Amino acid sequence: MAELHEILLRPIITEKSSRLTEEQNTYVFQVGDQANKVQVKRAIESFYGVKVVDVRTLRVRGKMKRFGSHYGKRSNWKKAYITLAEGDVLDHFES
Repeated sequence: MAELHEILLRPIITEKSSRLTEEQNTYVFQVGDQANKVQVKRAIESFYGVKVVDVRTLRVRGKMKRFGSHYGKRSNWKKAYITLAEGDVLDHFES
């Protein structure tokens, strides 16, 4: 089984994710490439002590970017939308 630091990499705090948090109690995290929905749910529940209702994952494809005179491709990564039960919040998102 994967370690917690291999499953949850970092929270994603953008305007869209802030709106989702306020309106739907949904938080966005960057997760490991090999992490599945069950592992993400268990990691959030054990680390934050909250009840997870739904987990949606998606792959974000890396963009083609220019690095000086050369072109390259950014890495692909995985994102998870985590919906919590009514009344549960993640404290570090509130500040």
